[in-house]
Amino acid sequence: MISYRMTSTICKKEILMDILVRLPAKTLMRFLCACKAWNDLISSPDFVSTNLNTNITKRRNMHLLCLHHPDFKRVVDLEDPYVKQALQWSFFHYETFEQGLGLSHPSGSTEHYGMYGSSNGLVCISNPDEVLNSRSPIIIWNPSIKKFKTLPSTTNNKFRYMSLQFGFHPGVNDYKVVRMMRINKDAFAVEVYSLSTNSWKMIEEIPPWLKCNFKYLEGTFINGVAYRILEKGFMYSLMSFDSGSEEFEEFILPESVISSHNLHIYPFEEKPCLIFHWYISDEEGFDRGEFFVFQDKRWKLMHPFYYPSRCYHTIGVSIDNEVVMETRDYCNGVADLFLVNYETREVRETGIKLAITRIGYNEHFFVFTYAESLVLPN
Repeated sequence: MISYRMTSTICKKEILMDILVRLPAKTLMRFLCACKAWNDLISSPDFVSTNLNTNITKRRNMHLLCLHHPDFKRVVDLEDPYVKQALQWSFFHYETFEQGLGLSHPSGSTEHYGMYGSSNGLVCISNPDEVLNSRSPIIIWNPSIKKFKTLPSTTNNKFRYMSLQFGFHPGVNDYKVVRMMRINKDAFAVEVYSLSTNSWKMIEEIPPWLKCNFKYLEGTFINGVAYRILEKGFMYSLMSFDSGSEEFEEFILPESVISSHNLHIYPFEEKPCLIFHWYISDEEGFDRGEFFVFQDKRWKLMHPFYYPSRCYHTIGVSIDNEVVMETRDYCNGVADLFLVNYETREVRETGIKLAITRIGYNEHFFVFTYAESLVLPN
């Protein structure tokens, strides 16, 4: 009888867990108050991990996290086309693209904020790029459960930001923030924040090739490694920095990359990929992008990426290997978001209208893939 009761209890717990892991984070947070047994189950590391993995693998409770104007259009001022407009971060359903929750700043601030990475339900936010500096507060935030952590400040205030990147490092089981700063060609610094220790560390050994004068281009963050494209005269290379081992490496880009114009780097199947729009397409009605994947420390040329000739511009790659693209509507000051399948060339219209933000002469668009989770930012 005892054995039967124990088996029955285990089965009931497994059935309950199988049901609960499918639910949205907001619902699970309410269920924490249902009873102590449910609180213990939902708060357990096994449940948090299973819930996250279920959301990612089954594409449940998944969203596109986009920056847009609150009313989806920009009020055009003909006298000042760069007039400041209201901006809003919002969730959009990953499959239906229906708009969901709008995200206000977790601290209650009414100022616009920039987003610098999304990983396992956590996002890293700070001041927008155009005003980001060494005194800017940095926050790691889980908007699914409305929990956040403000990172401690550092004493390195003489540098200005060059980049800010965030993500999870599976090798050390820790969330990392990497910031690279520069004030002139001889002053370059890298700092790494560890969520597990709640502290910053200045990287002391900077390789000589990073102290020379170069132009800093696009970057991405994959499995704890920060990647950046560097331009040195007429040479292009990829810099990698492992936030766990704290090691730098440099790799020359493929010879066919002859310009930084229309050169992009994104995660693709957990590896860096380059998409280079330069060469004329050999198929009527389609434009073409060269597609390279970086694996085993070598560049692998994939088959070209073809997409309809409708003035598309690349802004990312989704977790389902769809290339995230936009077409600009300058009359309304927005950009229409599309997903183009790399293999089939199928185009999906999302109906989402992104905000066009400008930093200097460059235009930027922001879209992240986001999976709900119960991961705490501490």
